[in-house]
Amino acid sequence: MMTKNRLIWLLPIVALVGFGLWPTFFSEASRTLATDAKAAPSVAGDVAWMLTATALVLLMTPGLSFFYGGMVQRKNVISTMLQSFIAMGLVSIVWVIVGFSLSFGDSIGGLIGSPKTFFMFQNVGAATNAALSPTIPLALFALFQLKFAIITPALITGAFAERVRFSSYLIFIVLFSVFIYSPLAHWTWHPEGFLHKWGVLDFAGGTVVHMSAGLSALAGAIFLGKRKGYGPSLTHEPANITYVLLGTGMLWFGWFGFNAGSALAANELAVTAFLTTNTASAAAMMAWMFTDLARGRKPSALGAAIGAVVGLVAITPAAGFVTVGSSMVIGAIASMVSNFAVSWRSQKTEIDDTLDVFPCHGVGGIVGMLLTAVFATDGGLITGQPKLFTMHLVALVIVSAFSFVGGYLMFAVSNWIVPMRVDENEEVQGLDLSQHGETLAS
Repeated sequence: MMTKNRLIWLLPIVALVGFGLWPTFFSEASRTLATDAKAAPSVAGDVAWMLTATALVLLMTPGLSFFYGGMVQRKNVISTMLQSFIAMGLVSIVWVIVGFSLSFGDSIGGLIGSPKTFFMFQNVGAATNAALSPTIPLALFALFQLKFAIITPALITGAFAERVRFSSYLIFIVLFSVFIYSPLAHWTWHPEGFLHKWGVLDFAGGTVVHMSAGLSALAGAIFLGKRKGYGPSLTHEPANITYVLLGTGMLWFGWFGFNAGSALAANELAVTAFLTTNTASAAAMMAWMFTDLARGRKPSALGAAIGAVVGLVAITPAAGFVTVGSSMVIGAIASMVSNFAVSWRSQKTEIDDTLDVFPCHGVGGIVGMLLTAVFATDGGLITGQPKLFTMHLVALVIVSAFSFVGGYLMFAVSNWIVPMRVDENEEVQGLDLSQHGETLAS
């Protein structure tokens, strides 16, 4: 006979079935893709490119799992990788039910979308949408944006790797997606979002994805505390540096969809974003390596991989707004700043951000956001126009405060529902075995 605790795990299945049946039995507004297809035409080339870009962005999350999984201790590789993989399942469901509607539904004061607009993907079909997806089906736009929503909470996992209870992490993903990610996406990318109306530029997610993940990761590392024995004496070899390199390659490859896809069309803007993305990452990888050499360190594969990812992070908000020369500068500056931030975090603070999510994604996103306002070809500080830079400074304060305080609150609520920290014995045993009953040898 099932115990009461085991029976509780059936409740999400019941909820899924209930939500799945909602449009069929309770909504007259529900429409099929075939019906919507007659409403408006789309541009075939744009549709083909955006299908490709959407697939590329999804590939980034498995890439992230290898990137993070290769850095942790061997006893935590599976759990760390699964924390990224599970986001593809859970966030996809949350996005269909209410996440897309909160992000891109009818604006409520420029702060959040109405949960009714696209609840359970009602009115999301093959027709284009003049405001959101003028040349591609709204359903494709929603799928593309879903991939951003998936990877954002997955990015945060690197900060609390090796010490979090899996069931509580699932709760955190849902809370973060609904209460942190969706509002930020609405503020920044919805035509009526208040940051968008202020003129704040975020081409592909420097603010919405990387700053929110980085600041929330910092909040999580502080809230959850240090790993057992954390300190100068706690050292371990990365489980598999080849995993890290593989993950970096998958991220770099997928990032072309992340940035170039944000043009939402197969056009010159997508080409510009593609070019600046590659160049910034290349410059950042080399800058990280040369910074290590200047500081008396050996050039490492791990450093090259981290530098490349920092460059990808930094160019994300700027990809379609700057020249290729500026992208090189953005990548190099962000890489050097993040390199020093990693050292400062480990040497000068007691914060146990396991895989340096804040110094890399948070700081990289902040640097990229500010340099977007400096180098933007239209309105950038370099052209003698300070207004955009001022707006970015104000947005930086708002987004940072919201992401950190909101993220901390989401960790606190998740912890109240189910304690997030595993006990000491489970941590020593390793999360692969204690949380999932699996090991690399199995």
